Order: sequence, then structure tokens, then C-alpha cells
Amino acid sequence: MSSRGTRTGNSGGKKKSNDFLARRAKDKIVSEEELKGKECITPDDVLNLDKITESYLCPNDANVYNIEFTGFKLRDVDSGMILLDVNRDDNGYDNEEDESADPNIGRYIRYEFPAKFLELRHVGATVRFSIGDKPVENFRMIERHFFRDQLLKSFDFEFGFCIPNSNNTVEHIYEFPKLEKQLMEEMIANPFQTRSDSFYFVGDRLVMHNKADYSYQG
Repeated sequence: MSSRGTRTGNSGGKKKSNDFLARRAKDKIVSEEELKGKECITPDDVLNLDKITESYLCPNDANVYNIEFTGFKLRDVDSGMILLDVNRDDNGYDNEEDESADPNIGRYIRYEFPAKFLELRHVGATVRFSIGDKPVENFRMIERHFFRDQLLKSFDFEFGFCIPNSNNTVEHIYEFPKLEKQLMEEMIANPFQTRSDSFYFVGDRLVMHNKADYSYQG
């Protein structure tokens, strides 16, 4: 893919208030099945989900902007330590061949972290991504983390405007809540029962939905 520009930024002032998100989530609880029946899924819709989704709320071809994530880095903001740094090409597989066998292979990732990860308070997540030949207006991500059916926290970040045929690098700062000791012990003892939904919107329309699960026994 050709590139005509590179955008680098930090989402410092772009994060939504978590208290505001919590209030909005109480407005109207909706089910996954209700949303799958909608022609257009909006940010308000996913904020009103009260549990992790079991399937994807939009097909791959909803990504008409050809947004592709090419790299991802995690760092502990307080210590500066790099926790993870991966590029799409690091896996060494034929992406097109794998996606023909499983169209959702690029939409799910499994993370294995040490138990100490749960004690971190501020984690910087740098994402690298490319854009196709259409401009992307109001690119936004809502990410919701659950342990079983308990919502741990919602994150809401704005990428803003992305020009066509560009490569972009943006860092978002995750402010993690302090977890109760018993909850941390349960999360450590039950790997991959901590899960997240990442919803991506352009102009308030869902265009991508990725999922992840987590172990803290590494």
C-alpha cells in the first residue's frame, strides 16, 4: 500500500470521562442479538452492552476504508519499560491464505502477561495503522474489558481525521483501575476469562470489531 503521509499523535486530551461512560451505560441495556439486527451500530449502542460479546457485530467487509493495523507497542508509562512490541509481519505467515481459511483470524489476539501487569496503573499503547484511498473522518475506538461478565473498565479514544493512503502512529494512555486483591487472584487463577471487545467507528458507524483475551500467569 502506498503512503503519502505519516501521522503521529498522543490521545492525551481526547479520552472520554469514564464516569460519563458509566452513566451512559446505565441508560439502556441492550443485547448482542438486538445490535446484530441493526443496519448501523453506533457508539451509544456498544456502551449499553452489559457483557462481552460472543461473536462479531460487523463483518470484515464493513471496513470499507481498508484500515489495517500493522504494529502495536505497550509500555509502562511510569517506569518506561517496554512490555510488548510486535509488527504484523513478525508472525511470518501468509495472511491472505490464513484469512481465506478463517476470515476472523486477524480480528482476535491472545495476550499472556505476568501477574505483575495487573498492578500497573498507566500503560501507553502505540498503534500503527494504514488507511486506504478514502479519507477517514472521526475515527474512534471504544474498548471494553470484562472479567467473566463483570465490566472492569471502558476506554474511549479518538484518532481524529486520517488522510487517504497514509501510515499513522498514535499512542493512547490507558489508566487502569486499582483492582481488589480477591479479584486479581481470580483473574490470575482463571486465564483467558478476562476478555475485551474493541469497537472501531468512522462517523459514528461501526466499521471494525476486534476481540482479545488475557492470561496473567506468564
